[in-house]
Amino acid sequence: MLLQTLREYLRPYKRTVWLVIALLLVQSIGNLYLPNLNADLINNGVARGNIGYIWKIGAIMLAISAVIIGASVVIAYYSSKVSMSFGRDLRKSVFVSVERFSTRELNKFGAPSLITRNTNDVQQVQMVLFMGLTMMVGAPITGIGAVIMALKTNVKLSGLLLIAVPLMGGLIFWLLRRIVPLFRVMQVRIDRINLVLREQIAGVRVIRAFVKTRYEEERFAGANDELMQTTLSVTRTFAIMFPALTFILNISSVAVIWFGAKLIDTQSMPIGNLTAFLSYIMQILMSVMMAVMMSMMIPRAEASAERIQEVLLTDSSVIESLEPTIVEERKGLIEFKDVEFRYPGAEHPVLSGITFTAKPGKMTAIVGSTGSGKTTLMNLIPRFIDPTAGQVLMDGVDLREQPLENVWSEVGFVPQRAFLFGGTIESNLRYGKVDATDEEMWTALKVAQADGFVKEKEDGLQSPVAQGGTNFSGGQRQRLSIARAIVKNPQLFILDDSFSALDYATDSKLRAALEKHAKKATLIVVAQRVSTIMKADQIIVLNNGTIDGIGTHKELMKSSKTYQEIVLSQLSAEEAAS
Repeated sequence: MLLQTLREYLRPYKRTVWLVIALLLVQSIGNLYLPNLNADLINNGVARGNIGYIWKIGAIMLAISAVIIGASVVIAYYSSKVSMSFGRDLRKSVFVSVERFSTRELNKFGAPSLITRNTNDVQQVQMVLFMGLTMMVGAPITGIGAVIMALKTNVKLSGLLLIAVPLMGGLIFWLLRRIVPLFRVMQVRIDRINLVLREQIAGVRVIRAFVKTRYEEERFAGANDELMQTTLSVTRTFAIMFPALTFILNISSVAVIWFGAKLIDTQSMPIGNLTAFLSYIMQILMSVMMAVMMSMMIPRAEASAERIQEVLLTDSSVIESLEPTIVEERKGLIEFKDVEFRYPGAEHPVLSGITFTAKPGKMTAIVGSTGSGKTTLMNLIPRFIDPTAGQVLMDGVDLREQPLENVWSEVGFVPQRAFLFGGTIESNLRYGKVDATDEEMWTALKVAQADGFVKEKEDGLQSPVAQGGTNFSGGQRQRLSIARAIVKNPQLFILDDSFSALDYATDSKLRAALEKHAKKATLIVVAQRVSTIMKADQIIVLNNGTIDGIGTHKELMKSSKTYQEIVLSQLSAEEAAS
């Protein structure tokens, strides 16, 4: 998965990558050539007192060192540029994939996990790319070259490599077997911390109201402790590994000096060759050390790449038609024909046998007890999810045969939980229509009964909105969300329980103003409050995912027992009959 991700997202930067590899090759050749020059300097310059030769070789060594330093600077620059660009592109791809997900896929992964995958996981892959370009590519070149040069310098001393390298290789193999599973667990633990923290921040008022602060602290501490224990297991492994590798490195150096000294004593090898061989043995073992460092990062990056690819390779259950049908004249007519929706693996459908028509210029209300399928039904209209059976038609054409953006452009959607984006009131209203004029925005605010509190603010439309609209009350957020939908001027309004936070007077005024403003639009309203929908042209009563009755308030009071129970639970018999 890691190689697949790197190969796919490094395509635009192939030339830069090859440039870095070429510079790494130059750098490695320079590093390999320097010990040879140093040996020559000692053997033919210092040992013989040849000052001219010393200056000549010294100048060459300085020039090579300057080239190596220059190459290192360029490598660091381009490696950073490539890895940062790679991370940017990968994050964008994950974000675009998530944006295309239907509600089903979003629920499958969960918000905390998706956030972790697009931040921490991408960072892990990005970091291994940077380290790979600066270390992993150079290490094999230097290591293999150093082995060749060591053999060329002295074959007998090279026999020490047959002991040191396998020891390091065995240590790395043990490390990988132990570390890889731990890194996968670590990413899951990070997901868990994000989940708990997200819940606690979002529900801080509920936690305090129910005096559950201590309980939530313990819950977070538990998730935190799990991550700590996993990280400690990884750290302990490395705590054993690095001293062991350093021990092998130092023992190898001592062995080289010990046996090299004997060869010099018997005049089998010049002293300069010993210093060169010592440099080569250090380069070989340092290359192995670099491989070990990469082995620390690759397993975690591999686990992260798998999680990222899982998102990228997950297709949305809402698929756009390859040959979409374009509706020339939009009216907002919605038809449900024997619609069923069932979640994967569910024994019973959430909705079944749903058949009704919502006409333009009319208000269609949907009521039912909690869990009856109202919100699921609403999500079918803008194609947040697709029915598992039956058809949902807009203006006579199946939604699955229409371009998604064309469908969305005609829908003014106000969700059950009013949500505002960080910015200003103006930027939130223009979310519905980018080029909306001030007059259009004030008209929408007036219809939504929100112009009063907006005018009271010193900055008016430029008043700041905190993330999620937390600096506004629930009722104000709902009215601003409705105003945002009104600014869009759609053919179809979907109001999913969008009046619940409003008082009765504001509710009544808003409904009357909306019906007057959107005379030709189709209004589909989900409501728990009976007073909100009593005057609707058509009321659909849901009960356990099926339609219990369709008609006006008076008709349903006679024909639907479920509707009678809902009405009489909120109103007196006299109020219900009026």
